[in-house]
Amino acid sequence: MNPSSPSPTAIHRLSRRNFLQYGSICIGSSVIAACTNSNQPSTSSSRLDKVTFGTNWIAEAEHGGFYQAIATGIYQEYGLDVTIKMGGPQVPSGTQLLMGGAVDFFMGYGIDAVNAIAQGIPKITVAAIFQKDPQCLIAHPNTATKTLADLKGRPIYVSASANITYWPVLKAKYGFTDDQKRPYNFNPAPFLTDKNSAQQGYITSEPFAIERQGGFQPVVFLLADYGYQTYATTIETKKELVERNPDLVQRFVDASIKGWYSYLKNPQPGNQLIKKENPEMTDEQIDYGIQKLKKYGIIVSGTAEKQGIGAMSEERWKSFFDSMVNVGIYQANVNYKDAFTLRFVNKGVGFYQKT
Repeated sequence: MNPSSPSPTAIHRLSRRNFLQYGSICIGSSVIAACTNSNQPSTSSSRLDKVTFGTNWIAEAEHGGFYQAIATGIYQEYGLDVTIKMGGPQVPSGTQLLMGGAVDFFMGYGIDAVNAIAQGIPKITVAAIFQKDPQCLIAHPNTATKTLADLKGRPIYVSASANITYWPVLKAKYGFTDDQKRPYNFNPAPFLTDKNSAQQGYITSEPFAIERQGGFQPVVFLLADYGYQTYATTIETKKELVERNPDLVQRFVDASIKGWYSYLKNPQPGNQLIKKENPEMTDEQIDYGIQKLKKYGIIVSGTAEKQGIGAMSEERWKSFFDSMVNVGIYQANVNYKDAFTLRFVNKGVGFYQKT
């Protein structure tokens, strides 16, 4: 890691209560190694600051700008030697990895950032790459399903995390009920079998798989367009790092944002790295993902249209927080403002597009 990262000694000063709260991070041998060695000072003659960034899933188009910043040398231009650690079903949560020192930055979500504040976990969001969460509900065509409200009363395959994210919003706004829920195992087979059902997914991924496996184009509802307004693919880090080395944070944020601009313009360098890290990823899937990111304004919409990719606003955070208080996800006394800082973003599109 870079010389300014928290030392193993600092990590060990976490109380036992904190350690249990953040979870059993060092379980497997590879994670133990990460927890032990990831914060050692750099001995590289390149004099680049070593930084590790954790993603929320295996490499895909949704991570493209970060891989692009490596592939095109943007991170190096900002004095950074960045390693990306892929997420996945067997990888500890981002909060565990951050607080255990296995990564310096992590790809998070706005809703989880506020949850962390409510639990007293000292992490903070420094940029929001996705202005809209790609979370969607997917239905069969030709079943009189024209709007999201038409799914009321139908079986819907959702994951357990839906209970503390978007499901309460759907209950409050559209009258969905808990008896509609079916367990979602990240397999479209149950949905494909039951033509009256719906399932959750990412706008960039699951509809593609359903088209290929089911032979039809599904009806898709992006929840961000129906009242679920959390930021997604955020960049989060420890508050300690922001306070102790804001220059490193700024350089990582700026370089990552420029990586995303570069990726949206010509994604091939980043795609090559994505396919190297995830050999099962196809060009067709990547192209589909990029197309949907652009079509739905996932990255460039709202505040980001003028302030640049990664933009955030206090008004947006407040609106989201209030909406989640209204459905019982947050307590009204949670200091949601501690979940984010605007210090590192909102510089204007022109700044980030400079060569």
